Amino acid sequence: MINRILVIAMFFSSFCFGQGSENKEIEKPIRDLFSAMKNADPDLLKSTFAETAVLQTITKGGVVKTDSINDFISTISKASKGDLDERIIVESINVDGELASVFTPYQFYYKGKFSHCGANSFQLVKQNDKWKIQYIIDTRRKENCENIK
Repeated sequence: MINRILVIAMFFSSFCFGQGSENKEIEKPIRDLFSAMKNADPDLLKSTFAETAVLQTITKGGVVKTDSINDFISTISKASKGDLDERIIVESINVDGELASVFTPYQFYYKGKFSHCGANSFQLVKQNDKWKIQYIIDTRRKENCENIK
């Protein structure tokens, strides 16, 4: 009986540890994205995206605006280090094989001043044993912003 309990406990603990490790791997390109923005690092920024990545924003009235990843990278590279600071909370991560979905509420600061808040929805794919951002869609607003550190 004790052996059976030990085997179950070992299985459960390895499952929990594996999930935490996988989540860190999934979060890495997202964390790198915001680090690249904060440091105005176009090379790190580019490395976070899959080759066919899509970037969209939901504007007022529910209109979906699509932006070019290359234009986004170009804009970030023109910023000064420290100008762009997006603070996120990883609220949920869902995984099925080589697909992950991550939801992150955020607050955005420009040159140290609050600009806006919203939420990001990331879709990531695992390619060549690395997670890459395939799709981002976000919302942007200036009201009802919770304090995200």
